[in-house]
Amino acid sequence: MRMTVLASGSKGNATVIAAGSTRILVDAGMSCRELMKRMALVGEDPEALDAILITHEHVDHVAGLSVLARRLKIPVFLTEPTHRAWVRMLTPRTTMSYAKWLETVQREKQMRAEEAAVGMAGGLAGGLLEEQAAIIDDPAEPAPQASPRAVEAVPLKAKADPAALPAVEYFRAGHGFSIGEIDVNPFTIPHDAADPCGFVFHARSESLRMAIATDLGYVPPNVKMALRGVDVLLLESNHDLEMLKDGPYPWSVKQRVLSRVGHLSNAAAAEFLMRDYDGGAHTIVLGHLSEQNNLPELARLAAEQAIGARWSLLSNRVMLAAQDTPLEPICL
Repeated sequence: MRMTVLASGSKGNATVIAAGSTRILVDAGMSCRELMKRMALVGEDPEALDAILITHEHVDHVAGLSVLARRLKIPVFLTEPTHRAWVRMLTPRTTMSYAKWLETVQREKQMRAEEAAVGMAGGLAGGLLEEQAAIIDDPAEPAPQASPRAVEAVPLKAKADPAALPAVEYFRAGHGFSIGEIDVNPFTIPHDAADPCGFVFHARSESLRMAIATDLGYVPPNVKMALRGVDVLLLESNHDLEMLKDGPYPWSVKQRVLSRVGHLSNAAAAEFLMRDYDGGAHTIVLGHLSEQNNLPELARLAAEQAIGARWSLLSNRVMLAAQDTPLEPICL
């Protein structure tokens, strides 16, 4: 079984989970070209992907979704609320002022009045023509034909639907499903999205489990339960509290990040590792690190201190996922 983090951060997220002959891309938060480029860098063949799995609809998780799915002709797995939110996000909506609406109504009334007047005039003209035809009926004189140029319809080029996907498969948090040789167990996470999920992946043939838990404001009991007994864990360690408070973000954004539907801080991730983590993972990957409000050294130090005496030769290796380069594949 293999986990390869292609990118992790506020500018784009994507991870490949592989077991046997099955390949799943979790999130597609960069352009199709960049995703394929990064897969090539780590030796992953995009054409071998069996499906794309989406955690939630935020842009840094779906930026390249539609283009990549259509190019590879593979299904997309996501919850129905996430799909609906993503489609709404891609559908432009316009607003109209009262003055504009009134102008539109008046214009429509005028057009209807003109159409009625033209129809009445056409009826009168038709009656006159019938009278003339009754008096003068010359079969040798061909009836006037409409010009082909006048009636030829000009085909309109239909715009491509930006939300079109080759196939969509819905799942629900708490209800497991399978993609090829991998069992997928989705669980609800607290984040400001329509229906955000984390995942535990189980390779049936190898009895191995890998989990992804990023973009969550805190670690609720259901997440703690889901993350027990995993062999590889990708866990969010988004920001340092002091750096965020003193950083360049507007106060409204800081409040969102700090909220219970925001992002895990280094301290919150460390608290989970110290109090609720069972200590059995071969590798812990710290992900979604903020480039503005965190430092890799701070995230690593907090996690290592939290794990404390549970270090062993076979478990608890800590790695840091980056935004600009893919992480080396983690193979078990």
